[in-house]
Amino acid sequence: MKYLIHTLLLLLSLSFTLGAQTDRREVRAGNRKFKKEAFKEAEIDYRKAVVKDSLSVAGNYNLGSALYRQQDWEGAGKALERVKDIAPSTENAARWHYNSGDVALQKKDYATAVKAFREALLLTPDDLDAKENYIYAKLMLQNQQNGGGGDQQNQDQQNNDQNQDQQQDQQDQNQDQQQNQDQNQDQQDQNQDQQEQEQKISPQQAQQMLQAIQAKEKETQDKVKKEKAEALKSRQKEKNW
Repeated sequence: MKYLIHTLLLLLSLSFTLGAQTDRREVRAGNRKFKKEAFKEAEIDYRKAVVKDSLSVAGNYNLGSALYRQQDWEGAGKALERVKDIAPSTENAARWHYNSGDVALQKKDYATAVKAFREALLLTPDDLDAKENYIYAKLMLQNQQNGGGGDQQNQDQQNNDQNQDQQQDQQDQNQDQQQNQDQNQDQQDQNQDQQEQEQKISPQQAQQMLQAIQAKEKETQDKVKKEKAEALKSRQKEKNW
């Protein structure tokens, strides 16, 4: 069985309600660079915003997004963690929970991921991405608790499935080859049996065959003699004429 992994990228927030005005310029500058996928440059602007206001929801949230895009899971998690007491009470609480779950998935902290996606679904029940990630995180948590090792188990299972498929294909090929060999051998055996039957003729059969040949020869000789007699008779008639 193969598991379908849904690990979605973090969402970019452009509409957080800012509690302070000091970080607004830096956040906007970072957002413009983020949209151009200049994530490292955007990270610098978001850090400037956080320096001005360490509890800036927009600054920390989008800093987490920029770090996530650079695959800095630890940094992204720390940025979101700084506003854990503020973000859940804002209008963007569902996004914060969702993004926290995505970071936890990357860190293979499946228990935290399950909790985060559950909170996101309580706020936005129609979020299909959150549902898929919640189901996936829950499944991975179960595997982890059962000693399955999460992603490693999936990879091992996929490798086992692939090896089994290859082995089955090889067996099928060998079986087809063996069937072809058996068919060829059967044909050879039939031909050999036929040859042996033709070679092994009893004395009685040989006598019958000889008599048949002799009878055929006699019939041919009689026919020739008859034709000669008729030709001679025809010539005699012509002389009488």
